[in-house]
Amino acid sequence: MTSGKQWKARVRARMARTGERYAVARAHVLGSTGGDAPVIDAGWTLRGGTDPDTAALANVLAHRGVTGPDGPLTEPLLLVVGGGLGAGYILWEFAHDDGRVVTLGFTHSWQYFDRRLATTLERLGLDATWSRTGGAVAAARALDSTLAAGDPAIVWPDRYHVGYWHLPELLDGHGGHPVVAYAGSGDRVHVDDRTLAPLTVPTDAFDRARARVGSYKNTMLVVRSADAVVPADRLRAAVRDGLQATVDHLAGSSTSFALPAWRKWSRLLVDQRAAKGWPTVFADRRGLLRALAGVWEAVEPAGMDGGHLRALFADGLTQAAAVLDEPALAEQAHRWREIGQRWHLLADTALPDEVPAIARLRELTATVTGAVAEGDAGAAERAAAADELWRLRAEHADASPLDEERLASIRTTMSIHLAAIHQAETSAVASLRAVLGR
Repeated sequence: MTSGKQWKARVRARMARTGERYAVARAHVLGSTGGDAPVIDAGWTLRGGTDPDTAALANVLAHRGVTGPDGPLTEPLLLVVGGGLGAGYILWEFAHDDGRVVTLGFTHSWQYFDRRLATTLERLGLDATWSRTGGAVAAARALDSTLAAGDPAIVWPDRYHVGYWHLPELLDGHGGHPVVAYAGSGDRVHVDDRTLAPLTVPTDAFDRARARVGSYKNTMLVVRSADAVVPADRLRAAVRDGLQATVDHLAGSSTSFALPAWRKWSRLLVDQRAAKGWPTVFADRRGLLRALAGVWEAVEPAGMDGGHLRALFADGLTQAAAVLDEPALAEQAHRWREIGQRWHLLADTALPDEVPAIARLRELTATVTGAVAEGDAGAAERAAAADELWRLRAEHADASPLDEERLASIRTTMSIHLAAIHQAETSAVASLRAVLGR
């Protein structure tokens, strides 16, 4: 029989190679069909997930007994209802630490922390309470009373202060994604961050994490609807509105927040003259490996944010086809799965694993993410992996393990992939618009 240590190593290796999320890689390695019984902790079922926003909401709705007329409101379907996919590219340059950070957006309204969840709840006609408490003491009390009443809360902790990602201090205050706090236990909070086993955080650390980022300081979302069925006509309208929002958003003209962002990024990767061109910004190679690693982490589902989400959207289209009784929507799903593979090729190009130091970076990143999914049981493993990961990244911060010829080839190939992605997504959006217009 394969030991736990052996199969975990194989799961991590697969995640690093394929970019898959932990649950998917684990199922492949162990031959699971996905029928394993989920873990229940303090009355909360740990179901995992991919996209932080829609996974959190799907898990909360399942806990509160809110369904559609034909069953659960799944994560893929909620992704569709919330506006589906987005596109975004920004290269930030910070003078205070000479930082160069690549930011990518893959969901509708990705630049707003609360908009997708608010829109999803509104379209489904569900009752929810939003609160934002300025003072730390009052915020802690509000969360305590919510959990004591048996209500899970969606909150937005800073990743550095929440602790379990083991990020370096340089990322203090850089924010984070939504998670579900579902129980209190002594001096710890039970947190669901798409985890498959219990994960707890010291209460004082959790309170600091919630208060750290000014733009969403101590924000808390509590769904009040319970044991309810979203009417069929309401669900149909929500799905159709979400799909229309996807089409309208992606087809926009913004070069930062719509499909033209991919075309712009493709050009800037190789543009020798543009101030924001990669040959100019990274002429001294400082921060280049961080940028390339950031691309891999943002694009691949194995990263902290869930990745490009094109495959999840494809699943949502298949489910939307049944809701709307529109088979042509299901026929569109294959387009987005193929586009997802294009994104994987882009990420693979950005961080080529045939280079030993880079292969180790990918493996360590996958180890941290996988160990988060394993909850408290993975604490020691992810701490050790994160320590090595950030030491390795610091070692190569100003001296990439890639030579100039290879870096030029990477930029050129990434540019070609992005141009193809832009064309493929533009075509897919036009096809989806045609289906919706029937």
